[in-house]
Amino acid sequence: MYLVQSLIWLILGDYKWLTYEEANKRVELFGKGLMSIGVQPRQNVVIFAETRVEWMIAAQACLRFNIPVVTLYATLGEEGIIHGINETEVTHIITSQELLGKLKKIIDKIPLVKYIIYMEAFENPNLSGFPNSVEVQPFSRVEKLGEDADLELTGEVPGPEDTAIIMYTSGSTGIPKGVMISHKNIVATSNGFSTLADKLKNKEVFLAFLPLAHVLELAVENFFLAKGIPIGYSSPHTMTDKSTAVKSGCKGDASLLKPTIILAVPLILDRIRKSVTEIAEGKGGFSKAFFRFAIKYKLWWIKKGFRTPLLDKIVFKKVRQLIGGQLRSVVCGGAPLSPDTHQFIRATLSGTTIQGYGLTETTAGTTTMGVGDNSTGRVGPPLKGCYVCLDDWEEGGYYKTDKPNPRGEIMVGGNTVTKGYYKNEALTRECYHEEDGIRWFHTGDIGEIYPDGTIKIIDRKKDLVKLQQGEYVSLGKVEAELKTCSLLDNICVYGDSFETYLVALAVPNAKQLQQLAKTLHKDHLVFSEMCQDTEVFSAFQKALVDHAKKALLQRVEIPTKIKLVTEEWTPDSGLVTAAFKLRRKVIQNFYKSDIEAMYGRNSNSAVLS
Repeated sequence: MYLVQSLIWLILGDYKWLTYEEANKRVELFGKGLMSIGVQPRQNVVIFAETRVEWMIAAQACLRFNIPVVTLYATLGEEGIIHGINETEVTHIITSQELLGKLKKIIDKIPLVKYIIYMEAFENPNLSGFPNSVEVQPFSRVEKLGEDADLELTGEVPGPEDTAIIMYTSGSTGIPKGVMISHKNIVATSNGFSTLADKLKNKEVFLAFLPLAHVLELAVENFFLAKGIPIGYSSPHTMTDKSTAVKSGCKGDASLLKPTIILAVPLILDRIRKSVTEIAEGKGGFSKAFFRFAIKYKLWWIKKGFRTPLLDKIVFKKVRQLIGGQLRSVVCGGAPLSPDTHQFIRATLSGTTIQGYGLTETTAGTTTMGVGDNSTGRVGPPLKGCYVCLDDWEEGGYYKTDKPNPRGEIMVGGNTVTKGYYKNEALTRECYHEEDGIRWFHTGDIGEIYPDGTIKIIDRKKDLVKLQQGEYVSLGKVEAELKTCSLLDNICVYGDSFETYLVALAVPNAKQLQQLAKTLHKDHLVFSEMCQDTEVFSAFQKALVDHAKKALLQRVEIPTKIKLVTEEWTPDSGLVTAAFKLRRKVIQNFYKSDIEAMYGRNSNSAVLS
């Protein structure tokens, strides 16, 4: 078994491998180093850093010594960072060299912090700007302290119910919540994933690039560590040869590592689909038609249980080379994956593309599709040791007695269900309960259970809006379908219960919008001008409505008025979470005047519709 560390500068070198023995030694030394600078068992420590090998070494050291790890997304806004650090009362923060600047800006607002440990990235870091009361040391220095530490610094052996992780959700609404994950929860999720281990081969390699502060990435990496699957660390900026942080002519992480398994969120797979489609369709009418035929032809054979090696070699080889050429499995979670994108990735990138379902509150482990399941839109049956049942939701019209399949709010039970929310007993009582010795969590997601035991997520309580004439519309469903349109990078649909129609805030894809403008002889316009041009907007709206109809959206589900926005929706902007989920309330407040204008309530804001 090996761990892998990717170099993080622009001219990438080869991977540097760590054996289990080497990794174990670093974990032990770092843990002792932490204790030598004052950290005690059961004392919270924050890890605020990007995904990399030191993140996992630090986390394993803390878990071994029974030191709870508080995880914060590297892309979290200042308010969320301050809240997480102060609420957990940490005195020690483990961060990366690149994020020292963020901590400098807020250091006067986190008064309990006395020690900052940074993971080195380049020479001569700028450590000025921190007060004398805060000691700043490199990661390697703490490991060295561990070598010289007292042999009796062994920490404390954790028990099943001890808190292992306090994971702050990125928060689609309001301030991030800290979810308390026990050691028992982590082991239960790994045990649930073990049913998939029989399908894994001896030469599997996992490319890790999603945030380790996300419960799915952390759970999967822990499982792979237990099963001896090599892990190679990467980032979205260095993953492919064409990634933004890779110098031209150099190879990206995927080309060097040649992974067989990746874990992705729907947004990343949507972007891969759009990028590949643009390349294929940019070669002319014949190439466009042949590429579409090849995808349909391959999917037809996949459904019958056959492979298409000749087609893969001739048509899809270049697509697979984007991720190293050896990819066999793509696992997707974090949000619903559209059926169209699911089929596209299955055909072009990896024959085995499966969805899973889980939440931070269930330690990621709830359901996952079987390797041989070629369906779309479903998330598979419950994992081993996990219970799933449905609860009626009268307001939405979902009942366990529905035909042909029962529907209702998904309730998850078992050892993967977490301890609750940190310092929030009221919310814990609202969302969790105990029954017959089983701990249950109320997910807020609406599911449908098929006769074969698989589950389909069909709605979410918070995403459901009731329009003036009484129609219920699932905003999440509408957005999932519209986001597959090549003209869009992102979209947020909004509905007002006092109105009869939906409106939408759309982030256009700059390249596709320019192509559209070119057909109108307006490609001389800059991006912001295209978004304001009446003719370009009309063509955009028509294309989006046509796409919605092809996706079989009902009339009431198609936004009547649209606002094209020029802001980029990134975690840094605060408009989406670190997992790129929409922060509806934040978006609603940010574009309040535009929404009011689309509903005809504010004449001061010009909105094309």
